Amino acid sequence: MAIDFTLTPELEELRMRIRAFVTDVIMPAEAEIEGHGGGEPLGGKERIARLIALRKLAHAEGIWLPHMPPEWGGMGLGHVELAMVQAEAAKSRYGPWVFNCQAPDEGNMHTLLHWATDEQKEKYLKPLCEGKTWSCFAMTEPEVAGSDPTLIQTKAYEDGDEWVINGHKWFISNARRASFAILVCRTEDDPDIPQAANSAFIIDLPQEGWNDVREVETMHGGTGHSEIVITDLRVHKDQMLGGRGQGHLLGQYRLGPARLAHCMRWIAQAETALDMMVDRSLNRFSHGSLLAEKQGIQWMIADSTMELYQSKLMVLHAASKIDAASKDDSVDFKGEVSMAKHFVANMLNRVIDRAIQVHGALGYSTDTPLAHMYQHARWARFADGADEVHQMRIAQRTIAAYTDDGSTRRGTGDLPI
Repeated sequence: MAIDFTLTPELEELRMRIRAFVTDVIMPAEAEIEGHGGGEPLGGKERIARLIALRKLAHAEGIWLPHMPPEWGGMGLGHVELAMVQAEAAKSRYGPWVFNCQAPDEGNMHTLLHWATDEQKEKYLKPLCEGKTWSCFAMTEPEVAGSDPTLIQTKAYEDGDEWVINGHKWFISNARRASFAILVCRTEDDPDIPQAANSAFIIDLPQEGWNDVREVETMHGGTGHSEIVITDLRVHKDQMLGGRGQGHLLGQYRLGPARLAHCMRWIAQAETALDMMVDRSLNRFSHGSLLAEKQGIQWMIADSTMELYQSKLMVLHAASKIDAASKDDSVDFKGEVSMAKHFVANMLNRVIDRAIQVHGALGYSTDTPLAHMYQHARWARFADGADEVHQMRIAQRTIAAYTDDGSTRRGTGDLPI
């Protein structure tokens, strides 16, 4: 089967429009909002008004909600096409948000589109697509490994027409801004398999029993990731999302495309770092020549170039398999997404690290975006599945492929070479 990632003239024109919008509209606004160039950062209502104005411009330009179908106000792009949007959008910190394709809302939109009832879609998905609300996804807990949802301890029990929920969540992104949460908790005490123990509920926020304890501080400060204690929270049975015991299945359905969307955005960040690395090498003179003329620097540029090329191919191929799976249920993309997520996250860390090294003390300072990018990049290696968990799954799938077929070919992408 031929693999061709060439864009149609219409999609190439769209990519150029998005690139121009990011460069000419979002980036200057970002500089103004953040106070780059000597000005004071915007705060409060002024900051929010500026960001909303950017969203309105994107909507008017027809570059809004690229991942959702037209009937929900989106652009109806497949995952291969979405990759080129996300890779352009994430060149700016605010790009994905301006186009309404940012985490965690993007993944929650996919989830609601697939799992929600018509009533739930009208109440929760519609305003999310219109950019009027925010959401969060509450699964991770501090007491158990976040990479193993079968260990979730937050529990729900039935009481008439309601479920009563008690538990503890943390690193719940967007929780303080969200108007609703998709909450995964244990509802089954003795399931046939461990993966059938959990169910998902849509929780309106704020709500009694949902207690936002703090915003977890990380190595790059306040992040919008909250710690939540849930105490006797009551939710009507109609708020269950999907079927009883399908919380794990729902979470896995959400995480595959969401992991790849992260990779798309990380490629944009890595490309920015590589551009900065090359620019610095062409303009910094030391010990008799430009940095670009020194072999050690050339190796850094070459390694970064090759790794970024690998990342782009991996993401595009994984995206093509997700698109194929939407037409054929027998297509499995989990292995390709795991490999892409692991490789791209590590590539991002390496490329930014090299860019900082080439910039010297300047790269370590906050006078360039590299230091901030590096802090965020470290998160990529455990968010949505730690490196080691992905490696374990990749190895298991490769061993299974050999056991079943006598060849590891299926484990390495099942490509026509």
